[in-house]
Amino acid sequence: MQRFSTAILVFDGVEVLDFAGPFEVFSRTRLTPGTASRRTEDTAPFNVFTVAPRAGMVTATGNLRVEPQFTLETCPPVDLLVVPGGFGTRVLVEDRAVLDWIVRVSQKATLTTSVCTGAALLARAGLLAGKKATTHWASYGWMASLDASIQVVEGVRYVEDTVITSAGVQAGMDIALAVVARLCGIGVARETAQYIEYRWEPQDQPA
Repeated sequence: MQRFSTAILVFDGVEVLDFAGPFEVFSRTRLTPGTASRRTEDTAPFNVFTVAPRAGMVTATGNLRVEPQFTLETCPPVDLLVVPGGFGTRVLVEDRAVLDWIVRVSQKATLTTSVCTGAALLARAGLLAGKKATTHWASYGWMASLDASIQVVEGVRYVEDTVITSAGVQAGMDIALAVVARLCGIGVARETAQYIEYRWEPQDQPA
């Protein structure tokens, strides 16, 4: 069984559900259905961990304190990258070390995704150039201002165009389940959604 090394970036000002939603989906996915399979990692296809720009605690929205497992320098090889959003992205779009790390990881990863304004980091890093993408409804204009070549798609839960970008906050769970469907099959995605009691349906992609 292949296990996908799944890195979720966290930082000061990260939106809690932006990273916690995908973390829940990926960490609870099992190839064997049922509650018993969740008690072990035996059929878990994703090895999920958090990565921060620097060592030390991260303060998310609402003053939630999170202790990341790795820094940019200590992060192991990544198959799946999740870049969440939050007000902290306004600072990180100017952090060259973070942007360069995103580019390096994306070049080797199987798949790169963003949640909410995490798309702004992908845009500033040049990973959305000439692509369709979406973000939080309040940040359509901001993302477009970072790269005029991006075709901003409004009013959707997520957009797949080499990378996968999602709308805000809860939509991160939608892309996580879409990734599960892509990598593990639609049946596994539906069973995972049922297990976490989340109402999810695959989305038709915009033309």
